[in-house]
Amino acid sequence: MSDLATMRTDVVGSLLRPERLKQARRGFEAREVDAGGLRAVEDEAIREAVALQESLGLGVVTDGEFRRLNFQDSFGACVDGFRSTTPRMEILERQSRGGEALRRWDVQRDVAPEVPVWHRLPAVERLHLARNLPLEEYRYLSTVTGVPAKVALVGPDRISQRFDYENSRGVYATVDEFLADVVAIEKTMVASLVEAGCRYIQIDAPGYTAYVDEPSLEAMRQRGEDPDANLERSIAADNRLLEAFGDAVSGIHLCRGNQRSMWHREGSYDAVAERLFAGLKHRRLLLEYDSERAGGFEPLRFVSRGTVVVLGLVSTKVPELESVDHLKRRIDDAARFLPLEQLAISPQCGFSSDVVGNLVTPDDQKRKLERVVETARQVWG
Repeated sequence: MSDLATMRTDVVGSLLRPERLKQARRGFEAREVDAGGLRAVEDEAIREAVALQESLGLGVVTDGEFRRLNFQDSFGACVDGFRSTTPRMEILERQSRGGEALRRWDVQRDVAPEVPVWHRLPAVERLHLARNLPLEEYRYLSTVTGVPAKVALVGPDRISQRFDYENSRGVYATVDEFLADVVAIEKTMVASLVEAGCRYIQIDAPGYTAYVDEPSLEAMRQRGEDPDANLERSIAADNRLLEAFGDAVSGIHLCRGNQRSMWHREGSYDAVAERLFAGLKHRRLLLEYDSERAGGFEPLRFVSRGTVVVLGLVSTKVPELESVDHLKRRIDDAARFLPLEQLAISPQCGFSSDVVGNLVTPDDQKRKLERVVETARQVWG
């Protein structure tokens, strides 16, 4: 595998938005700042974010997802066919008020119902690609760094879980038919990134942790769904998506929820590890292991030879800084079940899955990223 596939540090994607970027976005939505003015502020903020990541010695950099309101804009803001449009910033800021760190985040209660992909929404017409935002992001990002740049897209499983199939039968007769369109659209997006020179593309897959979270499983059952069938369908869809990667590195991030330092899912990987870790053909698995909610490392024994597991051991949810010794002990524990050469380290998630961000400061963020690099150097040299 390439150096990118085996690198020992990683970043999940999003970084805290600078206040001037938030102000520019508010101004844009109030029609006080034009598109060119917003883009100029985004460009400057991205250059600074890249410079920070480069200075810390990370093996790969992102643009912080600064052109997105939330991580799901990688699909929700690119595709026409759902009932509603991308949420406005004011909605995201309103729904984040009162969030308390490390409590469970109830999406159905806390997220405005008009927000696509968060809530189950029907299709009003067959989905089609209207804008390729990840490609736009990469084209600029690649001009401001010499370090390999990664781009993230929300994956088929998350999209299918947020599809209101009962009220879409006039457009899609089955979930499989809907998912086939999702995969075809995302394959087009991935192929365009590869053609533009992107060597590392990450799939954001917060839906997979639903299969170990009892409230999420019960919601599926109440809708008359078979969670096992859903899981198998999603794994197959993800693997079909990989056909567009060519020799680019594929990563997949299995998230447990990340909104204003709150979490959404709990449960160990044990129940699905054999099907999920052995079934997914991505070259890097980015797993959240920052809290007891994730369980132990035993499920790593099901990871295929040659796949690298990126241990998300550094929390993006709290300001407290993990010690190098603590992180090294955790890596040693994981190495009991998967060889050290198949392990890497990263923050557990992004620092700002949407424009609001987690309850940490830019200095906390910098220290956390520094700690990832420092730990990797001590463990792998």
